[in-house]
Amino acid sequence: MTISLCMIVKNEEDILSRCLDSLKGLMDEIIIVDTGSTDRTKEIAAKYTDLIYDYKWDDDFSAARNFAFSLATMDYIYSADADEVLDEENRRKFEILKQALLPEVDIVQMLYTNQLSFNTTYNFDEELRPKLFKRLRTFLWEDPLHETVRLTPIVYDSDVRITHLPTGSHQDRDFSIFHKLIEKNGNLSSRLKRMYARELFVSGSDEDFIKALPHFSRFINEDNDTELILMSASVLSKACRLKDDTEGLLRASSRGLASGNVPSELVFELGEYYRGKRDYKEAVMWYYNAAFETESLLNGRYHDAYPFIGLHICYVIMGDRENAARFAALAKERS
Repeated sequence: MTISLCMIVKNEEDILSRCLDSLKGLMDEIIIVDTGSTDRTKEIAAKYTDLIYDYKWDDDFSAARNFAFSLATMDYIYSADADEVLDEENRRKFEILKQALLPEVDIVQMLYTNQLSFNTTYNFDEELRPKLFKRLRTFLWEDPLHETVRLTPIVYDSDVRITHLPTGSHQDRDFSIFHKLIEKNGNLSSRLKRMYARELFVSGSDEDFIKALPHFSRFINEDNDTELILMSASVLSKACRLKDDTEGLLRASSRGLASGNVPSELVFELGEYYRGKRDYKEAVMWYYNAAFETESLLNGRYHDAYPFIGLHICYVIMGDRENAARFAALAKERS
C-alpha cells in the first residue's frame, strides 16, 4: 500500500524535523497544511516536501484536518502531529505493517504513549488511537439473505507505539476555543463537554474554573447522561469553592452525590472545603473517601496524590505525626 502523511502545523520550527525524520522512508507523500506560522515552519517543511498549503485558521481542527485529508492521493492516510515521534523499533513495526496490511482494513489503530509525563487530558499513559485511514472506502454487501451494506469499518489494532513529546501545554488555546464554540453554537457536543471538564481538572487555573461556572451550571441541567452530570457537578463544586459560594458548592455536590458512582474529584473538593473552614476531621473523612472509596473520572491524581497531600496537611495540623508521615510518603510515591 501507499501512504499519504497529512499534518496540520503552526509554529513548529523546534520539533517538525524531529517528527518528519522519524517518518522518513515510510511515507509516499507528505502533505503539510500550515495554519498561520510566523516562524521557520514552512521553510523546514520544504526540505521534506513541496506539498505545502496555507489554511486560514478558524478555531476548527476538524475543518483543517478535513482539508488536509482532501489533498491526499495515496491508498491510506497517516495523520500525525508535530510533537509525535516513531523510534527505530516502531519504525520497523510500521514498515512491516505497511508491507503486510490486508486491503480490507479501513482503520489502523496505534498505541499513543507517554501521556502522563506531560499532564495531558488523558488518564492513561498509553491508549489505542486511530492513526492510519483508508482514503477511499469500498462499500460491500454482506449476508446471503436479507443482505445489507456493511457500515462498520474494519479496524486493526496494531502494536506500533507513537511517542508523544509535546513542548508545552495548549490549555489557553483550548479554553478559548471552548468559550467561542459555546458563544457561537450555544452548546458543546457531549464529547467536547467531557474534554472541557477533563482539561479543567488537568491544567485549568482557578480563573478557568470560575469562567466555566455558568457553562457547567447549564450543562448539568441539560444532560441526562449520568457521567456528564457527575463531571459537571465536579467542575461546579470546585468553581463554587473557589468563589467561596457555600450554597452553590452544596447544591452541586448534592447533585453529584445523588447520582451514584461519585467521582474522587467531587469528594476531594469537599475535603478542600472543610480544610479551608478548619474542620480538619471532616476534611479527613472526605479525603479518605477520595483516596480509598471512589474512583477518579477526570484526573487520576484526585484519587491518590492530591487527597494524600490533603491528609498529610490535616494530620500535621492535628498533631498526628504517624499518619502525617504515612500520607507524606504516599503522596511522594504517587506524585
